[in-house]
Amino acid sequence: MGLAGFTDKGRRVGDIFSRVAGLLLLFAACLAFPPVSFAVETPLRVTSYKMAGDATKMRIVVSFDREPDIKWFLLRGPNRLVIDLPSTRFAVNAKDVKARGLVRNVRYGDLGEGVSRLILTGKGPFAIDRLDVLKNEDGNGYRIAIDMSAASAREFDAALANQALTTGSTVSADKGGRVGTGPISNPGHRFTVIIDPGHGGIDGGAEGLNGTIEKNVTLAFANELRDKLAAVGKYDVFMTRESDQFLRLDDRVRIARQHEADLLISIHADTISVKGIRGATVYTVSDKASDPEAQALADRENLSDQFAGMEIKDDNKEVTDILIDLIRRETHSFSMSFAHTLVGQLSSSVGLINNPRRSAGFKVLKAPDVPSVLVELGYLSNAKDEAQLLSADWRGKAAQSITNAVALFASAKTGTGAGG
Repeated sequence: MGLAGFTDKGRRVGDIFSRVAGLLLLFAACLAFPPVSFAVETPLRVTSYKMAGDATKMRIVVSFDREPDIKWFLLRGPNRLVIDLPSTRFAVNAKDVKARGLVRNVRYGDLGEGVSRLILTGKGPFAIDRLDVLKNEDGNGYRIAIDMSAASAREFDAALANQALTTGSTVSADKGGRVGTGPISNPGHRFTVIIDPGHGGIDGGAEGLNGTIEKNVTLAFANELRDKLAAVGKYDVFMTRESDQFLRLDDRVRIARQHEADLLISIHADTISVKGIRGATVYTVSDKASDPEAQALADRENLSDQFAGMEIKDDNKEVTDILIDLIRRETHSFSMSFAHTLVGQLSSSVGLINNPRRSAGFKVLKAPDVPSVLVELGYLSNAKDEAQLLSADWRGKAAQSITNAVALFASAKTGTGAGG
């Protein structure tokens, strides 16, 4: 073998030794310096979800194991609040997210690419009074606190328009700017009347001596009143129900608010243990009943929600206080004014009980910015009243009296000739 061959062989052997030595050095380096870890961030975790309130006002609290970076916005068709989150694991109880009150549906899930979404669908238009990310008082985790209330389509559209100019934020506008301002500040709004036929569906209400059911009487009368008001041509008229349908009391209030109603008239026909008492009565809302009979009637009517096993306990004191505080003095003043006018009109056409203007804590009259009255057309426990309530002629007279009272009230309230 020549020198050249030996030299080539030596180079090959040297190369092998060099490579082995290099691998050994790399291995040693790996032992001394472990590789850098590029672990994916642990998903955010929802630890609890709570809702409290009713169809007029709700508070939703979503708790997290750490601070969430959120973006929120509104969508229409249907009315929705959308909250986008970093990748999130929703460890919540299905019972806690069950729809209730103002919230028709709750959905949540992963959108991919590190984004999760929570969607709250309302029963209709709503306002976000406040949406904040807050640190829990005990220092463990954070929460999103959402206050939402029933609003009109106009208010929801205004919020959408504002959203188009700005971005969703955890700091919302002052609540005073979110509350419905009514027809005076909305020139395109016609005077709006909501007629509320009491009871319905599984809640039949009172029963007369001859088997007349209150829910049927109230619906028949409401249809008569609606037609007479519509015939005037100056009002927008809506009914809370147009069929034999069960409605929660707070849903009736929600409907009035979402239509920006100028007046809510709730129609009833009760019974009483004293057979001789008969005639119509006009009630307004009050924290303290005007008399024991009014209190007893309010208690019976307020139990309506229990017929569907859907009563919301007032165990959230904050929400309850808000609902009570929202009964404004101006609204109560308008309610009293209409009640006075209505009694005057009814007195000339139908029989009234003694002291026909009364008050009690009726839930259906507690719309915060809608003047409201409850009209007891008569007592089904009295044979003469029961016969009258079934008479088309009597219903026509009574409905015309209420229509006349609405005209006077609308004219005085708007200063434009009954909303024309």
